[in-house]
Amino acid sequence: MLIWFLPAFLFFLLIGLPVFFGLLAAPGLLLWLNGQEKDITLLYRNVYNGMDSFPLMAIPFFMLAGEMMNRGGITIRLVEFSQALMGHLRGGLAQVNILSSILFAGLSGSAVADTSALGSMLIPAMEKEGYSRKFAAAITAASSVIGPIIPPSGIMIIYAYVMGESVAALFLAGIVPGILVGVGLMVMVRLMADRYDLPPAHRVVLTGTQLGKTEWWVSFVLVRLNVALLIWSFMPIAAEAGAAIKWGLLAGALLIAHGIFLGLRRVVSHDFRMVCKRAMVPLQTPILILGGILAGVFTPTEAAAVAVAYAIFVGFFILRSLKLSDMPQILTNAGITSAVVLLLVGAAMAFKTVVSLSHAPEQLAGFILNLSENPLILLFLINLLLFIVGMFLDAGPAIIILGPILGPIFVDLGIDPIHFAIIMSVNLTVGLATPPMGLVLFVAAAVSRERVETIAKAILPFLAVEILVIFLITYVPAISMTIPRLTGFAQ
Repeated sequence: MLIWFLPAFLFFLLIGLPVFFGLLAAPGLLLWLNGQEKDITLLYRNVYNGMDSFPLMAIPFFMLAGEMMNRGGITIRLVEFSQALMGHLRGGLAQVNILSSILFAGLSGSAVADTSALGSMLIPAMEKEGYSRKFAAAITAASSVIGPIIPPSGIMIIYAYVMGESVAALFLAGIVPGILVGVGLMVMVRLMADRYDLPPAHRVVLTGTQLGKTEWWVSFVLVRLNVALLIWSFMPIAAEAGAAIKWGLLAGALLIAHGIFLGLRRVVSHDFRMVCKRAMVPLQTPILILGGILAGVFTPTEAAAVAVAYAIFVGFFILRSLKLSDMPQILTNAGITSAVVLLLVGAAMAFKTVVSLSHAPEQLAGFILNLSENPLILLFLINLLLFIVGMFLDAGPAIIILGPILGPIFVDLGIDPIHFAIIMSVNLTVGLATPPMGLVLFVAAAVSRERVETIAKAILPFLAVEILVIFLITYVPAISMTIPRLTGFAQ
């Protein structure tokens, strides 16, 4: 009887019941019909227990940090920086849109935040430059899925929580796939540029831009320190040297970095340097988060809190773009967004209780293994299943429902759990931009005032690229596993 929990859930979705209530109503109804009234109490108790988790505290902190960065004018600086780098390419503003999504991913980790923040600026700008509104909305929606792939990622935090995996390992495994999605979209835009007569390229660099003294010096130090640390990390004797030698090598790396930037001053304009410096402080956020986690200074949840502290410091004391009067609205927006995510997590964890009681995982595992013994064929079939699920269900609940069912099956077949986590996360994330129920399609439609059906048609070439990337990630494990293995977070 309980095996009907999934059809019942899908029925509730089709009649328009919100996902949160569907996740609770379907199993609750079946438990009642099955005479298991005592388990109904357990079901609804698990809604709270599912949210009562220290690792999940990272989600509201990352939401708050992203909201503060966006309100503090950070998004505009990233767009200016992207425009200075990519504006000279054919279809340049579309390329800027994609690069901005890659950079913004390191701040928010949310596809919806990406679509609303960047779309509100770039869709009108692209339309003004001669792009069709449907194309501008489609590329915004397609590139926004990079947000939950490149760390920090709320979806990967949820997966790690449900499946007991390392958040740091998942974050590291998402870097290359996220960049690969971005590069694939850029290539597609370039291929479409001549065929669809996209607007000609012209580099846009703000002129006469000035920085405050504090921001100028902070940017000056950060850019040299980042390059110096990169040089220092590749020095073979740095890892085994004593403290005095390490500091000496770091000082030498700083001198080399300073020399590099002195040389660059002769080949780039003053305005270009100012745009780059304006972006340096925001771009430090993902470096701070990942660097702190990899160095073992703090956990991913603590890293999220550090990101909030950094956003406060930047917004109030360096850029001085935030005021105390902004905080109520920032906290309200972050609270509402976090509440939606955490309620879905809690409901999905309760839903998971009935999944285990129904013995559906064992039955599904037997069914899947009877289809084929070849892991490559099974991975293809599971990608197809996840893609269909992603069309109708948000990534977070889908991960919590299907992760415990599918994950153990493929781990037993010899698939690395981190590799499977990335396959599942990327596939379901792409589902956010997939018709008919992709959430970011509706956000893009609201921002652009274009019909969802029109955007859904225009996004198809970009979805084809993202599907190709999913299969590359699936069948070439090195794409996602190389960085975690090099850093010791995966075997």
